[in-house]
Amino acid sequence: MTTSITIRRPDDWHLHLRDGAMMEGVLPYTARQFARAIVMPNLAPPVVQADQAAAYRDRIEAALPRGVDFTPLMTAYLTDDTDPDDIERGFRDGIWVAAKLYPAGATTNSASGVTDVEKIDAVLARMEKIGMPLLTHGEVTSSDIDIFDREAVFIDRVAVPMLKRHPGLKFVFEHITTKDGADFVADGDARMAATITPQHLMINRNAIFAGGINPHAYCLPVAKREMHRLAVRKAATGGSGKFFLGTDSAPHTKSAKESACGCAGIFNAPHALECYAQVFEEENALDRFEAFASLDGPRFYGMAPNEETVTLEKVGQDVPEEIVSGGEVVVPFRAGQRIDWKLLD
Repeated sequence: MTTSITIRRPDDWHLHLRDGAMMEGVLPYTARQFARAIVMPNLAPPVVQADQAAAYRDRIEAALPRGVDFTPLMTAYLTDDTDPDDIERGFRDGIWVAAKLYPAGATTNSASGVTDVEKIDAVLARMEKIGMPLLTHGEVTSSDIDIFDREAVFIDRVAVPMLKRHPGLKFVFEHITTKDGADFVADGDARMAATITPQHLMINRNAIFAGGINPHAYCLPVAKREMHRLAVRKAATGGSGKFFLGTDSAPHTKSAKESACGCAGIFNAPHALECYAQVFEEENALDRFEAFASLDGPRFYGMAPNEETVTLEKVGQDVPEEIVSGGEVVVPFRAGQRIDWKLLD
């Protein structure tokens, strides 16, 4: 039986840090585990200009604990009015590493997102030309589409025609939740990849309704049926190289989650790597864990993997019921439960 595992220090290819006191409170949990992270731009207001992204990066770096080595990788928030020249300038200046497509109204702070992907075709064409990846929240938001079908419909209505129009565009299907999403990426060419969260590997949609409404299991995209969870687990642990770690850790205060708003988002940063390790062990795939966590993401983005290593031990630990972050109470993923692995300091 494996009792410890040492891997290259991983990166998080999908992360929400928020801003201000909340960002300062949650950042150390991510920086403890990951060397780099793709930081989402859906602040209020969103990060639509390169100077805004540079200023946000400066705030993140200023909030890092002393002596911690962590690099935030910034993204552009696409709108109907995004200028291709602005996108290229920010990318070539090294401020942005990718651009994020939020369909308008799809998730937290996405009201300013894209209303019709054809409106940004000129932007996508420029990104295709310069090799800038498109990161996609892959859901449609039409009121006639069932929330559990939004990902599958997005593939047919948006992703397939978009990728046909832009055959060289690098495309990351973020936080896939369905067999449809896993199959779409697996069957695609080398320019396509996907990130996978710990929650979509560990829970299905029953978790949202267990013992009443559980707002701390609610995120967007929502967890799906068990058949989809199993398909996503197979994709993550299968070793194809097209699927890699992206936590989509998205903190909200306990009061914001347990309210009429019921904000979408799961805060998994404190124990994300341990949760992934548990899944890979359950799937008898610990030999593939390093590739998923530490190698396949950098390869897709054209970056070198990290040289330093981290070690996890098979030592059970209890996840606290609550964490105080930025002066506010936040409920972490797997709160009050026991997980099998522990990241050594």
